[in-house]
Amino acid sequence: MVVCPPMCHDGQARASTPRRRVDEQTASTERGNGNRKPPATIYDIARLTGVSASTVSRALNKPGRINVRTERRIRDAAESLGYRINPMARALPTGRTGTLALLVSDITNPVYFDLVRGAERVASATDHTLVFAESQESAEIELSTAERLQPAVDGVLLVASRLSDEQIFELSATKPLVLANRRVGEIPAVVPDVTPGIIEALDHLKQLGHRSIGYLAGPEASWMNRARWDALFENAVGRGLSIVEITAAAPTVDGGASALRRVVASGVTAVITYNDLMGLGLMRACRAEGIGVPERLSIIGFDDIFGSDLTTPALTTIRSPLAAIGEAAMRRLLAEVRDDLDADAEPPLPTEFVLRESTGAPTAGSPEA
Repeated sequence: MVVCPPMCHDGQARASTPRRRVDEQTASTERGNGNRKPPATIYDIARLTGVSASTVSRALNKPGRINVRTERRIRDAAESLGYRINPMARALPTGRTGTLALLVSDITNPVYFDLVRGAERVASATDHTLVFAESQESAEIELSTAERLQPAVDGVLLVASRLSDEQIFELSATKPLVLANRRVGEIPAVVPDVTPGIIEALDHLKQLGHRSIGYLAGPEASWMNRARWDALFENAVGRGLSIVEITAAAPTVDGGASALRRVVASGVTAVITYNDLMGLGLMRACRAEGIGVPERLSIIGFDDIFGSDLTTPALTTIRSPLAAIGEAAMRRLLAEVRDDLDADAEPPLPTEFVLRESTGAPTAGSPEA
């Protein structure tokens, strides 16, 4: 909106008042800026250390290219001056920003806490900045967010991606990309081995006397959900156990609670849930309906998130090596960014069964609502 100045009697614009206001605002702004300390530059470091600006740039951006003592002196001077590398400026000669992106499907899910922390440890240890975003379980949001992030980062880590294989292939053709808890063709991926923990859980239930087991499934678009169901089905049948897949509204506490009627109707005596949140929700619904856990229904979660052992009864679960997944995935992403074909292969990341209080021997008859 344009505001015209007031007019004098002779028809001329009276601009003195607006000019005074502009002058006052300018003076105020200048006074405010005068209190700020200008950011240090490589030229400040060069003057302080007595070396050239190009030597400072090599020491800070390409470690190991100059004398060790000189590099240490430059870095100490940079720290004393409060110098911070501008990632956009660094990207001009190198093509890299020193920034990486991590995109998860649901920021509210505690399963990602340790995974993100593990990824952050590796990123910060290598002087990289990690940008974090979520897709709210939406493939559309995930794709648009990834596409917006790619121009500003050196690589992207997709955790539990809900995208199609084709969409992931297209993203990987633009910038280095690594998957966690998902496999797509030859794209680099870090996925835990779910079989060891599942076998231990099934053997435990069989020893208790259970013969009919339910799997409370996760999102249909989740690759890990399918992987867990396939491993459960194969190993349950191989042990003479019957197993049924039970759908849930969402992979949340409320989703687990709302599935109680379907669990009861299935006639199973034990349930393994897609994640701990659903297991905790199902246990809460059982308590509300007077269904004893584990007296009438045994419940086993998945992942061993923080708080799964704080309930009554404490939740028996299958632990995923979440922090190790984040660390391994970030190391792999850095290797892809550097085009390091000789990077060491990551060791297997097995799951393990954690026995607590929510499993027990089945009683006569199936649970009733």
